[in-house]
Amino acid sequence: MTAFDPWDPAFLADPYPAYAELRAQGRVQYYEPTGQWLVPHHADVSALLRDRRLGRTYQHRFTHEDFGRTAPPAEHEPFHVLNDHGMLDLEPPDHTRIRRLVSKAFTPRTVERLRPYVHGLAAELVSGLVEAGGGDLLSEVAEPLPVAVIAEMLGIPEPDRAPLRPWSADICGMYELNPSQETAAKAVRASVEFTEYLRELIEFRRKEPGEDLISGLIAAYDEGDRLTEQEMISTCVLLLNAGHEATVNATVNGWWALFRHPDQLAALRADRSLVPTAVEELMRYDTPLQLFERWVLDDIEIDGTTVPRGSEIAMLFGSANHDPAVFDAPDKLDLARRENPHISFSAGIHYCIGAPLARIELAASLGALLDRAPTLHLAAEPRRKPNFVIRGLSSLHVAV
Repeated sequence: MTAFDPWDPAFLADPYPAYAELRAQGRVQYYEPTGQWLVPHHADVSALLRDRRLGRTYQHRFTHEDFGRTAPPAEHEPFHVLNDHGMLDLEPPDHTRIRRLVSKAFTPRTVERLRPYVHGLAAELVSGLVEAGGGDLLSEVAEPLPVAVIAEMLGIPEPDRAPLRPWSADICGMYELNPSQETAAKAVRASVEFTEYLRELIEFRRKEPGEDLISGLIAAYDEGDRLTEQEMISTCVLLLNAGHEATVNATVNGWWALFRHPDQLAALRADRSLVPTAVEELMRYDTPLQLFERWVLDDIEIDGTTVPRGSEIAMLFGSANHDPAVFDAPDKLDLARRENPHISFSAGIHYCIGAPLARIELAASLGALLDRAPTLHLAAEPRRKPNFVIRGLSSLHVAV
């Protein structure tokens, strides 16, 4: 095996050399510590994301016993009830039904209508950072922007938004490899609290509907489109978590990359037309979601190796986005890169429904910082989160 070690601080600081070793050793490798098959090449990851012999769940076809798996501990049930009813962890036909309803809130016209709000909020947040002479880019700009946008879409009142980010962080801790008992306990507590809050909000919206997504989902339910209350709750939590985690981490990972490549930052400051390709390149260069898991529902073969039913495949997005078979000079940050088929938003039926909105948010914050903080620079060495699957920083202090 290679230097691949998702708990090693040196690996977490820079996993990309280990990915190169993995790719050189083959197309699929079994990793004993997590009991997963690692897939590091772009072509394989892209194909498997579209392969219906794999699934985000297996419970639509098998029991835990049939699949050779152990049911989660009973004390984790609140987390799994919440997680397992969201469309990211469902397969057709349930996935199709829920995604069809949610897609109505993410039409190009709807997303485009949010553009002025997103740009206005980004400008406001960056102005506050500038007036203070700097601060933590994570907490002052990267976090509040996407959280406010998705909360606005859902219809969560502004005074209620403070717990959203902590709840999300605790729930997302369960997506790391081999989470600890403490991590699980936090996720369960957050799942219970978030569920209780949304149950009350849904009841309120039944009596006083608005123009928000929750009201829209209630209307669809009342019209007989077979959306249960638990599916509504799980969908709202998924949209909040997925609707800001990637954007937050892409923002701070991206600026940390820019500070380490002053020539690229200078080119971006000199030419704002680079912003669209810069957003794509920063998403590729230091990928916010490093790993995506799928269950093998029927035996598959990868490069002569049979991966049997009941196995778990770990598709390494970070490695795929640095595959030299697809990207010229993949370890080079090139903000003008035109051919950039990165898979940071996944692919297939689970392609990120909020990708267009995320791109608007990333471009808005990037543009606002370039315009309003032209002398932005690093004030202290950033701190990296001790996570692998969701890659990001715990702080990024800057000065102007």
